[in-house]
Amino acid sequence: MNSRPAIQIENCQFRYQPDSDKALLQIAHWQVEKGETIFVFGPSGSGKSTLLNLLGGILLPQQGSITLDDVDLNQLSHRQRDAYRARHIGMVFQRFNLIPYLTVLENIQLASHFSHQDKTLLRQRIQHLMHELQLDVNILNQPASQLSVGQQQRVAIVRALINQPQLLIVDEPTSALDSDARDSFISLLLNQVASAKATLIFVSHDRGLAPHFSRQLDIQTFVESGAQHAV
Repeated sequence: MNSRPAIQIENCQFRYQPDSDKALLQIAHWQVEKGETIFVFGPSGSGKSTLLNLLGGILLPQQGSITLDDVDLNQLSHRQRDAYRARHIGMVFQRFNLIPYLTVLENIQLASHFSHQDKTLLRQRIQHLMHELQLDVNILNQPASQLSVGQQQRVAIVRALINQPQLLIVDEPTSALDSDARDSFISLLLNQVASAKATLIFVSHDRGLAPHFSRQLDIQTFVESGAQHAV
């Protein structure tokens, strides 16, 4: 049995200004096991999105290591990190980041560019995920600009899951939804994560969502200089 953690961070420091005396994030030790669903919260500007960008290899720490499934992101070249992210990490952004003039299908296929999946199997997987997320397959040929907010949100999930990532990173995706739509989305998302046996890092300022997840993380515990406790 493979017991490697999904995420392991050691002695990590990140600052946007390399010569700054104070790190925006300082993480002595943090470990996430495979299959965990982590709810990350904290006020605006506290480093939530920075943490997600570090986990996705978009940013690199000035000190320490970030290891995903035994792969140290610091040891990869820029191109290798891009390829690793495409194959192993799914990301859902607050504004979904769909390209408005491309069709739904084209937006999803962009994410599968590095996965080299068989086209027939890829189409079948897209249709399966659309069904699971309660999306009409007839919208596949519509421009993303014609979708409702709820549809854009679910298409973003399909795109994030299309490569069957081990790690799913979700950043404030429910801010534009009412409470009923929010709860429905969370239920659909967690069902898909469980089905894929993926690990989920979910960021939100809405503490009311916390009970849906297996563990909570207050991002401010990472901000204090010299913090030496595990979370």
